[in-house]
Amino acid sequence: MTEILMPKATAVWLVDNTALTFEQIADFCGLHRLEVKGIADGDVAVGVRGSDPVSSGQLSREEISKAEADAAYRMTAVKHRYDDLHQPRKKRGPRYTPLSRRQSRPDAIAWLVRNHPELTDPQISKLIGTTKTTIEAVRERTHWNSSNIKPTDPVTLGLTTQIDLDEQVRKASARREKLEEERRAAGQDPIAGPAEQESEEHETATSMDDVNLETLFGGKKAQSDDDDR
Repeated sequence: MTEILMPKATAVWLVDNTALTFEQIADFCGLHRLEVKGIADGDVAVGVRGSDPVSSGQLSREEISKAEADAAYRMTAVKHRYDDLHQPRKKRGPRYTPLSRRQSRPDAIAWLVRNHPELTDPQISKLIGTTKTTIEAVRERTHWNSSNIKPTDPVTLGLTTQIDLDEQVRKASARREKLEEERRAAGQDPIAGPAEQESEEHETATSMDDVNLETLFGGKKAQSDDDDR
């Protein structure tokens, strides 16, 4: 039944202006029969001004006439066009991805891994409806189709919405900031970002190359000096 606005005030008006029974008024307003009787006796809702449900569009004159003619009849409130918009949203089930778009998932995973490394595997899985195994294969480049994977925005591919993506990125960023604050409080170095990690790897590789070249050419030069002797 449609919820009635100001049920007690409506009951006061129906008691004063109609020949409806207490049961009919109680059923329509969602009150107890004794409460409606108390309103009629002046013991309940004292000083409450009656509210006309007809003028407010909650009840029709025809419904009142039918109920007055038949004590067993139960009135039905007027259902408005926009009542359904106020219903609570249903929880969404698992994301369904059309078959035509499933082949684009590796491209979307590659894009997310490259542009949003702060996202966890569960977040990526939730966004585009994939598995952890597939995400790891794309990230480690062991996917069977790695040579043909082209990083593409999952929003463009229709695998997720920009709102959902922004929400997951916001959560990941907040989690990262919290972790960095905890590390700073503990006197530890901050977490290195993707660019910093790549720079460190490059410097390490360069230093290793220098050592190898120096060792190689140094060894050859020493051997050449011995031969000249």
